[in-house]
Amino acid sequence: MEKEFGLNDVVQMKKPHPCGENRWKVIRLGMDIRIKCLGCGHSVMIPRKEFAKKMKKVIEKAEELN
Repeated sequence: MEKEFGLNDVVQMKKPHPCGENRWKVIRLGMDIRIKCLGCGHSVMIPRKEFAKKMKKVIEKAEELN
């Protein structure tokens, strides 16, 4: 099952960030995914395959621009 996520979506990861927050915003897509912690603002870039494995679910979908 492929997990659906897009730019500016808020996702929940399986493990919380050391600051205690579990919500992350997707700020870059490509071969690597950059996510930003919504608690402390720290950003991390991880490979897409690893991100898909560590992501639990999409909490908020970004608004679609038509």
